[in-house]
Amino acid sequence: MSRREKKEDEDTGSTFQNLDKTTLLQEARYFNSTPVNPKKCIHILTKILYLLNQGEKLTTQEATDIFFATTKLFQSKDVVLRRLVYLTIKELSTMAQDVIIVTSSLTKDMTGKEDLYRAAAIRALCTITDSTMLQAIERYMKQAIVDKNPAVSSAALVSALHLSASVPDLVRRWVMEAQGVITSDNAMVSYHALAVVAGARRNDRLSTVKLVTKLARTPLRSPYALCLLIRHAAKLAEEEQSDASEPYVDFIESCLRHKSEIVVYEAAHAIVNLRKSARDLAQAVSVLQIFCGSSKATLRLAGARTLAKLTAKHPNAVAACAVDLENLISDPNRSVATLAVTTLLATGAESSIDRLMKQISSFMSEISDEFKIVVVRAIRRLCSKYPRKHQSLASFLAGMLRDEGGLQYKTAIADAIIALVEENPDAKEAGLAHLCEFIEDCEHASLAVRILYVLGREGPKARQPSRYIRYIYNRVILESGPVRAAAVSAVARFGAARPELLPNIRVLLSRCQLDEDDEVRDRAIYYSAILDSGDAQLINDYIINVPIPNPVLLERALHHYLTSDEASTEPFNIATVPTMEEESPEPKEAPAEIETRPPTVSREEQYAEQLKVVPGIEKLGPIFKTCESVDLTEPETEYRVQCVKHIFARHLILQFECLNTLSDQLLEDVHIRLEAAPGYKIITEVPCVQLAYDKQGSVFCLLEFPGVPLDTLATFGASLEFVVRDCDPTTGLPDSGEGYADNYPLEEFDVSCAEQIRSRAASDDWEATWERAAAAAEVTDTFRLSQTDIGEAAKAVCECLGLPKAAITGDAVKEVRGGGIWRAGTPVLFRARLVAAGGAITMQLVARSPQEEIALLILAAVN
Repeated sequence: MSRREKKEDEDTGSTFQNLDKTTLLQEARYFNSTPVNPKKCIHILTKILYLLNQGEKLTTQEATDIFFATTKLFQSKDVVLRRLVYLTIKELSTMAQDVIIVTSSLTKDMTGKEDLYRAAAIRALCTITDSTMLQAIERYMKQAIVDKNPAVSSAALVSALHLSASVPDLVRRWVMEAQGVITSDNAMVSYHALAVVAGARRNDRLSTVKLVTKLARTPLRSPYALCLLIRHAAKLAEEEQSDASEPYVDFIESCLRHKSEIVVYEAAHAIVNLRKSARDLAQAVSVLQIFCGSSKATLRLAGARTLAKLTAKHPNAVAACAVDLENLISDPNRSVATLAVTTLLATGAESSIDRLMKQISSFMSEISDEFKIVVVRAIRRLCSKYPRKHQSLASFLAGMLRDEGGLQYKTAIADAIIALVEENPDAKEAGLAHLCEFIEDCEHASLAVRILYVLGREGPKARQPSRYIRYIYNRVILESGPVRAAAVSAVARFGAARPELLPNIRVLLSRCQLDEDDEVRDRAIYYSAILDSGDAQLINDYIINVPIPNPVLLERALHHYLTSDEASTEPFNIATVPTMEEESPEPKEAPAEIETRPPTVSREEQYAEQLKVVPGIEKLGPIFKTCESVDLTEPETEYRVQCVKHIFARHLILQFECLNTLSDQLLEDVHIRLEAAPGYKIITEVPCVQLAYDKQGSVFCLLEFPGVPLDTLATFGASLEFVVRDCDPTTGLPDSGEGYADNYPLEEFDVSCAEQIRSRAASDDWEATWERAAAAAEVTDTFRLSQTDIGEAAKAVCECLGLPKAAITGDAVKEVRGGGIWRAGTPVLFRARLVAAGGAITMQLVARSPQEEIALLILAAVN
């Protein structure tokens, strides 16, 4: 130990610094010497392994040269050197050629008397041996699995786990031996044996049930094996009905009293993620509460993190742990302290918020930005939960904005303040004031642009809108080009929404017309011309309520327009391009999770590449909308099919996503027999050439919409037709023969009105928009709805029209207001009033559109 500590004090990394691959290849030639110095060989092999693990790439020839030089070291009797040889063989096996040549040497070591060699030889042998050679060592593998030496047995079981991915049928023949050592006294042997047996039975549900049921009654000595068994039991409990899952839940709850802490935590974690009723969580919460008071930092972290996750579903169940969590606020491990604070914020009472804020501020400077973001998200949820505390919460967030931090951290705080401004009218003035102060010193252009947009949208609605104009115009004077351009747009919104400020706004815009940046000058001239026109419709469409098209799809639509014949005959209609999807509200998850969200991609973009296989798609124009997939089969059937509808101005593409779940079948020439509704014209079909096991393929059907909008509401029938060829489940190769034709019936599916309209909820100036459309064609009708609850009826109307629930207003009398764009670019507005009287729901629906047929379609869809 003293020698090791002395070496650690020295610069141990210097040995491996500046390693050169060429030099190392020269050093490896020393292995061909006779005799060799084991210590020198060990040093060279260590450098080779280090270089490979650092990501260094060797050519096939270089790897082969080192591999065959290393094999010369099998003659050495040095134990450490031999074990390094096995490691090097494993690392080089995927890069070198003819590695199979050492099979006999490894087999000899595997069956030898030296236990230190046997385990490493098994792992190396299973890495380099292909599926055809494995049968030759099958007898040795079975013997190794039941070997008395735990290292040998564990090595064989781990190798079997790796091999199960490539040769599952061969590994299944070793299950009897593996099952025999599940009850082994060695913890790792028992754990690995259970993994092998459960993995071999993963596609056989009944066999898995028997295994879990049997082992649940058998006391396993290995805590790791018990943890794995708990996970399988939890999975079965999730899949079973409530009554059938009781034996699994009872077993998991019994593990809460186990002597091993890892087993206790695994059981508590399973119950927390399994149960839906807080009544059943008492035992698990008690265990986690004990963990929070443990002297071990790992247990405190595990307890706090799991309780933090639980607050998302059952905050009341966690409330009992408040005292223990408060003790963790001063924990030396700041990760634990952060989790405790965010959990208390989610479960605490309104009266305790101020005290918690003071405790948070004491350690905020000591934690990283990642955990600060966790706290910010917890405070954001708190703003929604306790709106009356907005003043203290907004002040705390503003103080965090003034502290040092990166872009992601500052963006999280700004998002929290913006959400507070949008959700709480009482907090609007204070929130906007904090944002104004922040952009005075904001060093991130992207964040400044975002805040300027919010100020331009929310500022005109404030009681004193003129107080924000100074902050915005300061950006025109002091900031970079992109920020100045955003400030011009924000200023123009004030002039459009507040007529009393228009004279001053005109002066500011005229000054911006002399800016040195082209974008700033163009925006100033553009907005000045619109404001000077005095046209309310023009101002609303181009300044106040401007739809933001998806930039990727807009580029494609413009490219198609310029390369097609439409450019000389019809003007470009930007309304047909899908807009940017609204950001989904933040999921109500525990604040413990730190996530890096991938950039949002619309469904239209996701399927764009797949649709290129449809012949003539470039002539259909820009895609209007891609709908969510619809299941046409049951989840547990042998063939799973989903239908995705891609809407164009005059055409419809039906994409049938197919999945073959039978490992012994290969489907060829897969196509869809479609029973088209009257009025629809089938133009072409693109079949799926081959559908292998567990690999998704798609069949495309291109149809033309009927000329009359009312005829587009239709129901389609379909069946899956294909040629079946039996194949080897292991290799996936089909048997000789032509196969036989077969078909599979699918569920019927509809083409609805909502799928042909991009709907949106009513905006703030809904009444003005509705009045401006008074000259359009209007149709109205009264309906008696089947629902008995007016709230459920309003939600059903929104679902039918493709509107979000935010479109519903009112209490006693519900009103659904919204609008949208028809697939051909025609706008439409609709308003529904719902009244409950005499135990029935009555609805009056009014629709307005320049085309009366589109308005009639809205009524027909609801009817």
